[in-house]
Amino acid sequence: MRLNALNRKLLRDLLAMKGQALAIALVIASGVAMFVMYLSNFESLRRTQQAFYERQRFADVFASAKRVPQRVAERLAEIPGVSAMDTRVVADVTLDVPGMEVPARGRLISIPATGRPMLNDVYLRRGRWIDPSRPDEVLVGEAFANAHAFEPGNSVAAIINGRRRALQIVGIALSPEYIYVIPPGEIIPDDRRFGVLWMEQKALAGAFNMEGGFNDVAVKLMPGASSEEVIADIDRVLAPYGGLGAIPRAQQFSHWTIDSELTQLQNFGLLVPALFLCVAAFILNVALTRALSLQRPQIAALKALGYTNTELAWHYLKWALLIAALGAGLGTAGGAWLGRAMIQLYNQYFRFPVLDYRLSMMVTAIAVLGSLGTAALGALSSVRRAVRIPPAEAMRPEPPARYRVGVLERGPLGRRIGCTTRMILRNVGRQPLRAAASLTGIALATAILVVGLCMIDAMDVLKEMQFSFIQRQDITLTFVEPVSARALYELRSFPGVQYVEPMRAVPVRLHYGHRSRNVAVLGLPAVPALNRIVDRSGRVVLPPPDGLLLSKTLADALQVTPGEQVRLEVLEGSRPVREAVVMGLVDEFFGLSVYMEQGALHRLLHEGESLSGAYLQVDPAELPRLYRRFKATPALAGVSLTLDALHSFERTMAENMGIMTTINVVFAGIIAFGVVYNAARISLSERSRELASLRVLGYTRAEISYILLGELALLTLAALPLGVGLGVLMGKGIFAAVESEVYRFPFVITLQGVALSALTVTAAAAFSGLVVRRKLDRLDLVAVLKTWE
Repeated sequence: MRLNALNRKLLRDLLAMKGQALAIALVIASGVAMFVMYLSNFESLRRTQQAFYERQRFADVFASAKRVPQRVAERLAEIPGVSAMDTRVVADVTLDVPGMEVPARGRLISIPATGRPMLNDVYLRRGRWIDPSRPDEVLVGEAFANAHAFEPGNSVAAIINGRRRALQIVGIALSPEYIYVIPPGEIIPDDRRFGVLWMEQKALAGAFNMEGGFNDVAVKLMPGASSEEVIADIDRVLAPYGGLGAIPRAQQFSHWTIDSELTQLQNFGLLVPALFLCVAAFILNVALTRALSLQRPQIAALKALGYTNTELAWHYLKWALLIAALGAGLGTAGGAWLGRAMIQLYNQYFRFPVLDYRLSMMVTAIAVLGSLGTAALGALSSVRRAVRIPPAEAMRPEPPARYRVGVLERGPLGRRIGCTTRMILRNVGRQPLRAAASLTGIALATAILVVGLCMIDAMDVLKEMQFSFIQRQDITLTFVEPVSARALYELRSFPGVQYVEPMRAVPVRLHYGHRSRNVAVLGLPAVPALNRIVDRSGRVVLPPPDGLLLSKTLADALQVTPGEQVRLEVLEGSRPVREAVVMGLVDEFFGLSVYMEQGALHRLLHEGESLSGAYLQVDPAELPRLYRRFKATPALAGVSLTLDALHSFERTMAENMGIMTTINVVFAGIIAFGVVYNAARISLSERSRELASLRVLGYTRAEISYILLGELALLTLAALPLGVGLGVLMGKGIFAAVESEVYRFPFVITLQGVALSALTVTAAAAFSGLVVRRKLDRLDLVAVLKTWE
């Protein structure tokens, strides 16, 4: 196909500025790659989640109780809005894993020996289904099996109802209920210490004296049915049997966690790439504005030859669109490659039968159209200004700048600076808008680096706060049932126990107006020593002597403020309903929390000094003996080790956030290079005649390099503090936008992060300077000094 004159000119112009075009394209590619990476992973996860839910018939409502006679199941099935219902037995036990000193926790869930569960069906990964004639056979969750290299044919011991029992593993399985597996009461997965196991219905019921009954129910709703009404009916039916409160799917822990992760992934996929593309649009605007100012004579000649403003505007807009198309192509390919790598991280933590990466046409189209639209918007104002100049005016050279003594030259400093430094200062002073544009671009690059590095600092602060300031215990114990305060004396006699702090946790449904949430009220001593309440600023908060202390996130969800009264529907024992005043809020990093002073909680419930668990400080030398004692204590429902939780946190954060943050920082570095290189390259184009004249007058290459690159260095140094300030504002906004009920990241800016951001931008500026210096050394003095007539 034959190109017309304007298109040939376009290709020649792009070839002449190929370095600048590539730098801008890389900035656009960074934003597109991040958009494609995040949004394609979001779509892949969402699509896989929905398909798994549908195939395994994931329930809409979940409820638990103490013990419910089987005949009550008919009443549950008759509730209006219920389309399917499944009852089962669920029990938490202590596991004695071969080769593992620390006792692990297991959750046993009943399944039929013949047929499949009506709801929450188990996906058999390998092995076989359980045999009804062998009551000790179990299926094991894949995460726990992989952590211990279990295969069908292995066995694991469990303390079931006070007796040690060997369970034979016959299959490895997955469940839509446990896509994300976290030990109860913890915040990070620990596949070694917590596992899900499925056991034959009659065998599990017999082991826990549940023959003819159940303690867990899953419900599927009819289309259009109100979950709130169904939950209220289920609670009324189960209340006489120790019902613990039904919850909708949205509050089921695995689903809740995955949905929070997906929301965060979607927000990152929209906010961060949008920031990158805005920077790219700004760079493109600056580059095109300054490039078109050099083409004033060409624009005038083209107008004189009959080209209209519309034709010229489209011609120069194609500059931006071709650069954006290159960036979109590179970014889409890079984002797809990074997306495939990123999906492997989710495969480690989210347990799906198949989690394949797929880049949809919708994400690709939005990425391409978004980058083209951004480029067009960035170029529009500069193109419009350029083509609206009348031909006669465009043929005249721009009026010379007014030369006068600058502010810095009037003081004592002005008498000490040399000619070359004075030239730098005067050029910046004569072109304040141009200098401000370059300075803003470099500051934006610095800001993006600051935001990326803040995520690493946030993880360090989160780890330090959680495992040094908040959780200062070595071990956390939870009991199967609340026990009397006499248990504290027994715990103090355990091998190696140095200090015991009691804890009382009460499951409640917290009501305020028409809003409610199922949470646990945690009763702590008046001055907790081990498990403390610490807000996001690091301030230790004591539980009020009376009333409730709520996490800010829970208060926001209920829309309640301090001083207002809430209703607590207790979900254990005789299920009393109490009123309490919200005495204060605490802004925490994780989850939804409710705290009370332990004595106040006992008074509220009209109970004695019972406890649900305890926090221990222990002698490390006695840990083997202590673990053996734990395994032999049937009253214990769970044993959590703070050190193991810390290691799990470090491993998860290192693999997950480390890689994602590195990607962000690398892309931010590309932006820094693109901004600085464009500023330097355009300055060389604009000042090539001036610099060549100085060379003819006897200035050395080093001196003219200093004039050109000294201005760049001055703008870079001035942009660094501005960039840090912008980074703080951007970081706070992005961190606030990606907060969820599961966790909130602290916005932290450290001197190390600021220094690394400044060094990265400085390194990008230095590298850009070296590239431009090579072009400056090859400057053709004769060609540059030729005057266009």
